[in-house]
Amino acid sequence: MTSPVGSSRKRSSLLITVTGVDQPGVTSALFEVLSRHRVELLNVEQVVIRGRLTLGVLVAAAPEVADGDGLRTDVEEAIHDVGLDVTIERSADTPVMREPSTHTIVVLGRPITAEAFGVVAREVAALGVNIDTIRGVSDYPVTGLELRVSVPAGAAYGQLQKAMARVAVAEGVDIALEDYSLSRRAKRLIVFDVDSTLIQGEVIEMLAARAGAEAAVAEVTEAAMRGELDFAESLHRRVATLAGLPASVLDDVADQIELTAGARTTLRTLRRLGFHCGIVSGGFRQVIEPLAHELMMDFVAANELEIVDGKLTGRVVGEVIDRPGKAKALRDFAQQAGVPMEQTVAVGDGANDIDMLSAAGLGVAFNAKPALREVADASLSHPYLDTVLFILGVTRGEIEAADAVDGLLRRVEIPED
Repeated sequence: MTSPVGSSRKRSSLLITVTGVDQPGVTSALFEVLSRHRVELLNVEQVVIRGRLTLGVLVAAAPEVADGDGLRTDVEEAIHDVGLDVTIERSADTPVMREPSTHTIVVLGRPITAEAFGVVAREVAALGVNIDTIRGVSDYPVTGLELRVSVPAGAAYGQLQKAMARVAVAEGVDIALEDYSLSRRAKRLIVFDVDSTLIQGEVIEMLAARAGAEAAVAEVTEAAMRGELDFAESLHRRVATLAGLPASVLDDVADQIELTAGARTTLRTLRRLGFHCGIVSGGFRQVIEPLAHELMMDFVAANELEIVDGKLTGRVVGEVIDRPGKAKALRDFAQQAGVPMEQTVAVGDGANDIDMLSAAGLGVAFNAKPALREVADASLSHPYLDTVLFILGVTRGEIEAADAVDGLLRRVEIPED
């Protein structure tokens, strides 16, 4: 009768490491030999990078097997026969399953240079943080690497957060630091700002161009950015410049909206994962709703332009969706969907999104103003909305495997920067 793994002191641990060009039959050849020598399997880890295999197998064997030549000779012969290399060494009798990692660090860049990644590793080590595993999460449209790390008990998490923020700025990469826990995989609702986040450009500027009011709108926008006007006041002033425009321009502008690169991929993937998806915008419902319908959004919150006798009056009707209003809309959506706030995600780019991102379980700043980056949990600076998926732990391989099943897999060539 075989004793349970770890129950007998008479068994010794061996680590078998196989390396070389990957091919079918390597694993089966190894395990056929191991089965003949009646070893117990403790752990297996395998990775293949560009066709090169590294396979680690930890086993427990009787002392006479571990110390003898029979197992070693048979394993070496089997692996060499398939053209790979193998090493066998005694392993310390430490627990097989290590303590789970405490955090993930996602590094995104186009490219990620060896120097940049080296700085990340150096800063992590300087704080006594151990890198447990590293895996690639994306090769398109950016390169993405995910590190699972263990922050020692009592260590200053804030120091690690600040260090990663410094590295991101200095090395020109995006770095997101998150807890590695079930909560990371439990996100169920996501909302997007619209202007310069879900779509390219600003709807108010497109409407102002129809009214010949670009300069007036730009002046109000600049005053708001200087802090001289709050959002509600700046909204009313900008909308006032649209008075007299025929309502038909709203349809014209809606037809000219261009989605941010990767938006369709992002939403398609999120729906596959069962997310509730919504829009929270300081823009205008009449322009946004057709897009929301096309994208199969579950929720829409936006301002509504007043129309009388087929023309814009230069006023909005109803409650203004401003900075506090966006956060309220997120909470309302979460309540309607029955989703706790810690399981929500908000993505935006402006100071008007600060409260919404702060309220969400995960706040993502997308090509954002500095004020928003300071409060966001993660900040993305590349113009591809599907980078949000990598922050959520979804890999490019998983995205494309699902797209391939539906016949939607394609890659658009991206010009060199």
